[in-house]
Amino acid sequence: MMQCPNCQSKDIGKIGADQYYCWNCFIELNVLGDKWTVFQVEADGSLSSLDDLFTAEERKIQ
Repeated sequence: MMQCPNCQSKDIGKIGADQYYCWNCFIELNVLGDKWTVFQVEADGSLSSLDDLFTAEERKIQ
């Protein structure tokens, strides 16, 4: 089961090929190998990476 690396919620929806959205903390997640890449959705729709806020282990898909 997928779990959000930010809030630990399992309320994650699929929005595209290897793209997911956490409905609890409103971040976008992309699958890259066995790790998440984490993004904040900005007001203009652009994405800002949040990967530097998490360790590689925290971003590992469980």
